[in-house]
Amino acid sequence: MHSDQDSIKKSVRSYMMIGLALFAFTAITVAVNQVHLAVPLAITVALIIATTKGSMVASVFMHLSHERKWIYGALILTVIGFFVHLALPVLTNNDHIGTPIHVEAPAAQHTGH
Repeated sequence: MHSDQDSIKKSVRSYMMIGLALFAFTAITVAVNQVHLAVPLAITVALIIATTKGSMVASVFMHLSHERKWIYGALILTVIGFFVHLALPVLTNNDHIGTPIHVEAPAAQHTGH
């Protein structure tokens, strides 16, 4: 980022716009809370609002919007890790290591002969 007067004004303007948007989303959060939605819908709406607010803060105030390649790489690794973790129970469900093998005793031993 350059430190000339125009870029500083542009940065301050973007900070002010994001600040106003965060204030607006906070007001939306309070308004949605007054509606008393069903729990699953309320959680979904709350997560959408929180994700939007968090994305704005991370991209502008933490300057992550300038690091797109690294952010996309981290997101791709996160998605891959998520699917690997989802697949682990399926893969280990078919694994029979350590499971005792039950062998049927011959029929003569059961009759007492």
